Amino acid sequence: MSLEKELLNSGELARLAGVSTDTLRHYERKGVLARPTRSTNNYRQYPTAALQRVRLVRKALAVGFTLDELANILRVRDSGGVPCHEVKALAATKLSQVETQLKDLAAFRDELRATLKDWDARLKRKAPGDRAHLLESLLDNENNGRKSSRRLRSPLKPKAKKEKRAK
Repeated sequence: MSLEKELLNSGELARLAGVSTDTLRHYERKGVLARPTRSTNNYRQYPTAALQRVRLVRKALAVGFTLDELANILRVRDSGGVPCHEVKALAATKLSQVETQLKDLAAFRDELRATLKDWDARLKRKAPGDRAHLLESLLDNENNGRKSSRRLRSPLKPKAKKEKRAK
């Protein structure tokens, strides 16, 4: 096989891996994919092994690893190290986070069911065309100081990030 056949240009690699060329450049910047060589016409050329690396990164991302985590792991591995225990520990942490999210979702589901039950009762007490003030009832639980767990904050919605103060 000639040297040219052992290399993939960025478009070929992207197509074979099912990603965009922008994704390849992003992976390079993050350190999970080695910078490619350049051809005489300045095209980026990757060794065929880069396809397996991109596939590995995609699978690892799908199970919850971040690019930064992968960059650290792959840097250790590429330098001859053995990051297996770190990989397992990170995966175990991710499982714990998923289990916490599942508990939060179950609690949210229960809260939402209770709210809908309350709203059904409110609607039954109102004549057709009368407002039941359902959204305002969310504040009633909060303002009455009830120990209700009805905070109705979806765990699916990301929490607002705190703004950083300019120094």
